[in-house]
Amino acid sequence: MIHLSRKSLLALEAVLDVALHARPDPVQARDITARQGVPQRYLEQVMQAMVRAGILRGVRGPRGGYRLARERRRISVREIFEVIETIDGNEADMLSQSELGRAIIAPFHGHMQNALIGAVGDTTIADLCARAEEKSANASDTKADSGDFTI
Repeated sequence: MIHLSRKSLLALEAVLDVALHARPDPVQARDITARQGVPQRYLEQVMQAMVRAGILRGVRGPRGGYRLARERRRISVREIFEVIETIDGNEADMLSQSELGRAIIAPFHGHMQNALIGAVGDTTIADLCARAEEKSANASDTKADSGDFTI
């Protein structure tokens, strides 16, 4: 089951960061943590899981860091969430075992999971990069039209 934990959102943001910034050099973890505002040791566990899953490729050395292991369009958001699920463990075990939990909460949890999977659909890192680039282009258009003519 896919779930939206802080770690899964961190992983998605980190992979997107690598996709947007890994040209020509790999993206260093310290740069990602500076942009995301999270401790590097917290990020490293996520990044290593992405490397093991074949989503990212680790580059060693003083100018090392991370690159995408595949094309943006071949990395799905769902796949990233599924990798993080292996780190977080099975949260279904955390659901209440009471009759109310089994009869109402567990089916509702399943319904939420199906809705999440449907919302994620076939969204790829390429789709999110396009959104980020569009937002960046819109932000620069707004700045250009701001009328600030300071000399």
